[in-house]
Amino acid sequence: MVCPISKFIHFAANDCGYTGTCYELITNWVHPLFLKAKCKSSKDDNYNSNWSQAMNGHFKEEYWKAALKEIEMLESMDAWEVVDRDDNNTNVINSIWTFKLKRYPDGMVKKFKAHFCVHGNQQLEGIDFLETYAPVVQWTSVHLMLILEVLLHLKSKQGDVTVAFLHTNLDWEKEKVYVEMPLGFCQNGKVLKLQKTLYGLCQSTRAFWQFLTGAMIKSGMTVSKLDPCMFVGDKVIAVAFVDDILFWSTDFAYINQLDNTLCLHGLLLEQEDDAAGVLVVEMSRTKDGFMEMKQTGLIDRVLDALGLDLKVAMPKFTSAEAKLLHRDEDGEGQQGSFSYASVVSMLLYLAGHTCPDIGYAVNCCAHYTFNPCLSHEKALKRIGHYLKATHDKGLILKPCSKLKVDTFPDADFAGLYGNAKITCSEVIKSRTGFLITVCECPMVWVSKLQTETALSTKEAKIIALAHCCRDLFPIIDIVTFLGKVIGLPTKDLVSMYVSIHEDNTRALVLAKTIPPEFTPRNKYYTIKTVWFQEEIQKRAIKLLKIDSVEQLGDIFTKGLPHVTFENLRMKMMGW
Repeated sequence: MVCPISKFIHFAANDCGYTGTCYELITNWVHPLFLKAKCKSSKDDNYNSNWSQAMNGHFKEEYWKAALKEIEMLESMDAWEVVDRDDNNTNVINSIWTFKLKRYPDGMVKKFKAHFCVHGNQQLEGIDFLETYAPVVQWTSVHLMLILEVLLHLKSKQGDVTVAFLHTNLDWEKEKVYVEMPLGFCQNGKVLKLQKTLYGLCQSTRAFWQFLTGAMIKSGMTVSKLDPCMFVGDKVIAVAFVDDILFWSTDFAYINQLDNTLCLHGLLLEQEDDAAGVLVVEMSRTKDGFMEMKQTGLIDRVLDALGLDLKVAMPKFTSAEAKLLHRDEDGEGQQGSFSYASVVSMLLYLAGHTCPDIGYAVNCCAHYTFNPCLSHEKALKRIGHYLKATHDKGLILKPCSKLKVDTFPDADFAGLYGNAKITCSEVIKSRTGFLITVCECPMVWVSKLQTETALSTKEAKIIALAHCCRDLFPIIDIVTFLGKVIGLPTKDLVSMYVSIHEDNTRALVLAKTIPPEFTPRNKYYTIKTVWFQEEIQKRAIKLLKIDSVEQLGDIFTKGLPHVTFENLRMKMMGW
């Protein structure tokens, strides 16, 4: 066998009864991750293989059959009408084929897929499309429903809408869309006059969302005013992330009933397993019946991108050093051994969904994405070492029996001042960090530099409190709404915890008092607090003193010692 991976593969037995070719043996039995690591993956497995690659590769017959199946399906759904090319076709959009080879985890070929798409970037506003905005469900809504699933022992199911964008018809009085004939099926002098939205059109996602909303309303569901992608019924709650729909109910029979009703209204829905795996998040049950959310696959990708040798690399027990990360203008330049921006983007997704314990460290590194130094690369690798040590750990949802919202805002006043050159703009900025929990389960967490310059610890705390309230109030509304829907008491719902240190006791008093007490020294920023002071009074939010060692927001404002870090992580993530 002569190929780039031949030196890595050795046959244990030549005469073992196998009658296939070496090529079939390698492609069907060698794990695809091995092939990717050793020969950068086969061109035949490319996700976006074009027509030329697919039809001139080893699987050209299989891809041709997939293309035939795609065209037959589109024609059976009256997706277009073949018309003559003339002057009325003011803007004919190019079409494109995408092909994908899907495999099972053991490397065996699962199926060949072909998609006929259009170049939406060639559309002209006002001619080919009008409006494009389409909402997707907020992650806070999904997270809240997962908490309620554990708390109330709800049943969950995930549904995938088959050929989602082909459910909707184009309004030819307003939008006229012409597309070039697909490669392999061209006819001279002919173009496609689209009757339905296809993948790639600017208006496809909006049109499908409108269709989905209409089908839900016809099925007896109500659209939430707080999240346009949340639908509430008497016995079922559903959220939609484009063409993936998650259902929750007390009984699978109610979900199946809603599924059948949606099908009657034209929604082709294929039910899958429970909500596990949504948004590339693994969800599993612990021995105690709680839910653990992990992203081990993404962690593996981060470690692979960083080039860490897992057998040699020493694990770290905190995600960031106590020493603050700064611009490091006089430091050594980056080595460029990995894509800094790519790793940061993966870590941001990881920190925002299942790993709040790396939120502070990742945000510090993200500030220097466009001009990183060696010290910033080392900070990213430290996060990688920490993820190696906590690879199999995740965010455990262990809700308490009472429906409540707790908030832990904190701020680090000018933490970089004195540790970096004053010429760096971020040196004089304070850092906001806060955590919002529902039923004592983390729901929203933030770590970021403040956009304005605080002149005192009190002012930094007030700015952090105002930022926190902007996220808190919508969460209170949706928790209250869902609490009434499912019959849970929502009285005395919110308690806000503020870390009290020597000079920010006045911040707590300032937040409680209406009209606000101010002096000429603090008048310029006190006025900005009026809006959330009124909301705190109107919503009867409790502002309570909390000891600094119990302040969960502290983990998002600075690098903490090992013992302190693990103590706060235990209270926040359950391990």
